Amino acid sequence: MQIRITLEYDGANYFGWQYQSGQDSIQARLESALERIFTDKVRVRGAGRTDAGVHALGQVASFALPRPFDPAELQRALNALLPPDIVVLAAEQASDDFDPRRDARLRVYEYRVLNQPSPSAFEYRYSWLVRDPLDLDAMNKAAGLFVGDRDFAAFRTLGSDVKSTVRRVNLSRWSRDGARLTYRIEANGFLRHMVRTMVATMVEVGRGKLDPGGVSGLIARRDRGLVPAAAPAAGLFLVEVRY
Repeated sequence: MQIRITLEYDGANYFGWQYQSGQDSIQARLESALERIFTDKVRVRGAGRTDAGVHALGQVASFALPRPFDPAELQRALNALLPPDIVVLAAEQASDDFDPRRDARLRVYEYRVLNQPSPSAFEYRYSWLVRDPLDLDAMNKAAGLFVGDRDFAAFRTLGSDVKSTVRRVNLSRWSRDGARLTYRIEANGFLRHMVRTMVATMVEVGRGKLDPGGVSGLIARRDRGLVPAAAPAAGLFLVEVRY
């Protein structure tokens, strides 16, 4: 019996989604809870491997159960066993061949920047504090240059093992709500640290240290050494996975 779940989590206390020996991860917590329910090991697959400190509002995962189990009861059982910073929002039966990563058509991420002079006691776990004034119009001009089929070689972690660095971006846009700036991106796939590196680049545009049009040159040159270091993990959220 194949089950698909949607979950949210605060990634601040975890070393990312993926199981790592000796480290606390979201996958490890889910598999531990399932083992307590079924007294058998259950392997969980996720739609995306969020990094240490990255959060999720709509991560999708699936697993095969050793015996039939009502999905609604399973959701309640998992939430009773999981820590309060990991919550299963929905559980349903899926087809036996469902693959949460390969079947995904679109992934949606958001990155939050707190643009004010002083830090926040509440936002530090969920945003990047940037004290310099930022030009949102310039940042949106730069954001628009990422839309379409683009080669993101310059915006990935070096050493990543991928066949292609080209991704299709459908939406790339900044918005403001008071001191909070939110970047939203929708794409068919992402490279490791891609969104965080894009955000760091656009913040340089907002600071006036890089012309918005310069983003096109960075994309074309495909040189990671020309692009700023990735923005902090705390501001990044996996919002939704669409199938």
